[in-house]
Amino acid sequence: MSQTGPADEPDKRTLRRDFLTARSRLTPDDVREAAEELAVRALGLPEVAGARTVAAYVSMGAEPGTLALLDALRARGVRVLLPALLPDNDLDWGEYAGEGSLARVRHGGRMELSEPAGERLGPDAVTRADVVLLPGVAVDGRGLRLGRGGGSYDRVLARLEAAGARPALLVLLYDREVVARVPAEAHDRPVDAVVTPSGVRRFR
Repeated sequence: MSQTGPADEPDKRTLRRDFLTARSRLTPDDVREAAEELAVRALGLPEVAGARTVAAYVSMGAEPGTLALLDALRARGVRVLLPALLPDNDLDWGEYAGEGSLARVRHGGRMELSEPAGERLGPDAVTRADVVLLPGVAVDGRGLRLGRGGGSYDRVLARLEAAGARPALLVLLYDREVVARVPAEAHDRPVDAVVTPSGVRRFR
């Protein structure tokens, strides 16, 4: 729920639409090349290099690609958790065991998602992750993230805080999606770093 009133919402909607429109113009080659760079950058982070469990997600369409990173983490012996969307927009979690362990799931009239097909570990499984990768469409100079608008990851962040969990919070974006400022609400929590194809920017 907004803590600063509805005035922020049109700005968020407009910004989100603009960034998603720009993504829609990317070619499959653009997306693939960026995904390879993102994997290299992310794997070089000390937080990721030392992680035993990483909570991530499967990128869809022109989102900054995650599959190359997921496979590289798994090859290192890292436990990778992936979300499954619940009817109330909260997230359950399952373990990634390779691309063949994913199922395409359509949620109502919304877009189809790739989710783990195996055992569900419960919403609290994310609290045991050393690193959490958060999806987003932009991040600003304060480390505040503009998400897709569903609120699922606001719940994840609230759950981490309630559990006293302090994983590294990372967001993967394209270079042009790191901006000066995005609209913020009182409950928004900054990420620790943004990874783009050209580099890493830390916020704390």
